[in-house]
Amino acid sequence: MSASLSHPVPQPDAQPSAPPATTPAGPLRAGVPQATLLVALSTLSVLGAVLIAPVQPSIARAFAGQPGVDALVPLTLTVPALAIALLAPAAGRVVDRIGRVRVLTGSLVLYALVGTAPLWLDSLPAIVASRALVGIAEAGIMTCCTTLLGDLFEGERRHRYFGLQTIATSLSAVVFIAAGGALAANHWRTPFWLYAVGVVGAVLVPVLLREPVAAQSGPLPPLDRRALRTPLLVTLVGGVVFYTPIVELSFALDRLGVESTATIGGVSAAAAVATCLGAASFARLARRGAGSLLPVAFGLAGVGLVVVALAGSVPVLLAGAAVASAGTGLLLPALLTWALGGTTTDQRGRVTGWWTSALFAGEFVCPLLVLALTGALGGLPAALAVVAALSLVLAGVLLRAGHRRG
Repeated sequence: MSASLSHPVPQPDAQPSAPPATTPAGPLRAGVPQATLLVALSTLSVLGAVLIAPVQPSIARAFAGQPGVDALVPLTLTVPALAIALLAPAAGRVVDRIGRVRVLTGSLVLYALVGTAPLWLDSLPAIVASRALVGIAEAGIMTCCTTLLGDLFEGERRHRYFGLQTIATSLSAVVFIAAGGALAANHWRTPFWLYAVGVVGAVLVPVLLREPVAAQSGPLPPLDRRALRTPLLVTLVGGVVFYTPIVELSFALDRLGVESTATIGGVSAAAAVATCLGAASFARLARRGAGSLLPVAFGLAGVGLVVVALAGSVPVLLAGAAVASAGTGLLLPALLTWALGGTTTDQRGRVTGWWTSALFAGEFVCPLLVLALTGALGGLPAALAVVAALSLVLAGVLLRAGHRRG
């Protein structure tokens, strides 16, 4: 890791700007409607991750007689993230080969079909398989949306929309969890109807978006894999750090004896707001470059997680969660801008695919890592302290790398 981090950390503002995307008819016109659509569609991966969290016990009861139910029910929640981590690089290659708009439209149709499949499936293994297919669709959606934001916008507008993408995904998690719980009051299958929104997206995409690059028939231009190695490794760790407050906050509150769902929801909502504030600051701070912002983001996340680990009361825990979440809100757009810096339009899909893969691999590993650390070290506070230390060490390494270049 230290050898990889010795390579210079690219400065987004110092990267050569790619020329504006064009079609045979001339430059593409992109504005608020296009950006709004792409940011909104980016939240569909969050829908896939959290919508059915409230109905996990109901699914377990519905299939109580089937073998392996204790292992299969959690997979309905986690397998989409694993599928994204495994398949986003392939999705990026397809995106660069045949085009963004076509892949995005097809992915949205697949999302609607397989996302609503549990409405009719009567086998738990079949439902798990449908959830894996949801992950494949999400890999295409996430890769296309992020790539198109990079294609269609430049400079401060691109930074603003990358920040808004993080804001939208953070807020949507709160909304989708609440929606899943409300819809499940009728029946555990009811929340799956929300996946039909993919059809709406599939109709809007060809209307509002135009393909920025022609389909590639010859060999795709090569990627500088050595230059990508460090951003992807840091993004993998960043994925773990980003999802630790999201996944573990309720358990930390439980450790303090908090059982009120209103209190847990309020603290989680406050942390989500802090994430949004951190992401919103990115557009204003982006000119400082990733080399300056990443140590700050990892540093805030690490300090906040230390406070959460040591907290003996809810107000102290809330303060720590807010600091950590502000750091993670700044972290994601900074990592994305770093990874995409200097890429050309015909490389951007593959780079975005690899970055998405690294981020979601971190998401998938996060709860498993914290669970293993909790068992090995004797409690959640020690596990959170290890993740915090990892974040702080990485902040120091990146800061030192920046000073060495200066």
